[in-house]
Amino acid sequence: MADLLEIPTQYLSQALGDDIAMTWVNNNYAMEGIVHEKDGDSHVDEWGIRWTRMDGFNQITHYPLADASHDEMLSYNFPENKIDALVRLMEPVAAKEDQFFIGCDVSPCAFEMFWRLRGMEDSMVDIKTAPQVAEEMIRRCADFTMLLSQAACQRFKLDWLWLGDDVGGQHGMILSPSTWRSMIKPHLQRLADFGRSKGLYVAFHSCGSIRPIIGDLVEIGIDVLNPIQCNCKGMDPLELKKEFGKDLAFMGGVDTQYLLPNATPAQVYETTARLIDGMTADGGGYILAASHTVPPETPDDNIFAMYAAAGLSREEIFDRAAGIRNALKTIFRRTE
Repeated sequence: MADLLEIPTQYLSQALGDDIAMTWVNNNYAMEGIVHEKDGDSHVDEWGIRWTRMDGFNQITHYPLADASHDEMLSYNFPENKIDALVRLMEPVAAKEDQFFIGCDVSPCAFEMFWRLRGMEDSMVDIKTAPQVAEEMIRRCADFTMLLSQAACQRFKLDWLWLGDDVGGQHGMILSPSTWRSMIKPHLQRLADFGRSKGLYVAFHSCGSIRPIIGDLVEIGIDVLNPIQCNCKGMDPLELKKEFGKDLAFMGGVDTQYLLPNATPAQVYETTARLIDGMTADGGGYILAASHTVPPETPDDNIFAMYAAAGLSREEIFDRAAGIRNALKTIFRRTE
C-alpha cells in the first residue's frame, strides 16, 4: 500500500487517517516490529526466542525453555536489563502526542508470554501437571509486563495502556474459563488497575473465541476490547455490542479471514458500513479496524472500500499521500 501511494511505510497510517499512534514495548515487538525481507530470515530476541519469517509473518522456531526442567525454568532470567531500550521504542510515537491518541502496547502479558518461552504443548502440560510451576512462571511474565508499564508511564504521556494475552481459538478458548480465572485473571487485574491508576484507558487484545470471559474483562476494568474476530464462535460484533456495549468499547470486527482477501469491493463496503452503523447505533463506543493484520494478498481496492465505508475516499487518501510527498521534498531541500 505504501508503494502504491509512493510514500515511506512509516507515513502510511497518516495517509490512511489513523487516529491512534502506538507501538510494542514487550515481546510483540520481536514478532511484529522486526520485519524480514524474505521467508527463512530470522532473529533471536532478548528473551532467547528465535523468530523466522514464514509465509510472510514471523513465527517462533525456537522456544528457549522447551527442554528445560522445572528447576531450570524457575531460574530463567527475564531481560530486565533491556527495559530501558524496549521502552525507548515509544519515543517516535510519543513525539506525535499533539496529533494522535497515544498508546503503549505491553503485550503479551502473562499466559501468552509463558508459552512463547516454553512452547504451547509443554506449557499446557505444565498447567495440568505442575500448576504451581506454571503459575509462578505466569506471575513472572506479568511482573515483567508491569515493569514495562511502569517505565512507559513514567517516561511518556499516554492515552491508553494496551494489554494483550491470546487465549482464544476459532471455536473456543485455549484454556478453560475456570483455569483462566484462577491463573491469568488476577495478573490482568493488577495490570489494568495500574493503568487506571494513571488515568489511562485500558485496552485488551485477544484473538479468537473468548466470549465466556468478556464479562470478566469488564469486571477487571477493561475499557476497549480488540480485535473481535467475527467468524469465531460467540464473537458476532453486533451481539457483543448489545450485551456489553454499555461497559465496553470495541475495536476491530472487519473480517480478515474471508471478507477482506476474498470479497468484492462492493461487498467489503456494504459489510463494513453495516458494521459501523450497528456498532455506533447508540452514538459511539466503536473504533473501526480490521480483526487482525490485513493479509498481504488482500486486493488494494478492498482496502480502499473499507476506508470508504468510514468516510475516507480513495481520492482523499491519494491527496494525503501527495501532501506527505511534498512535505518530505521540502524537508529534503532544506537539508541539502
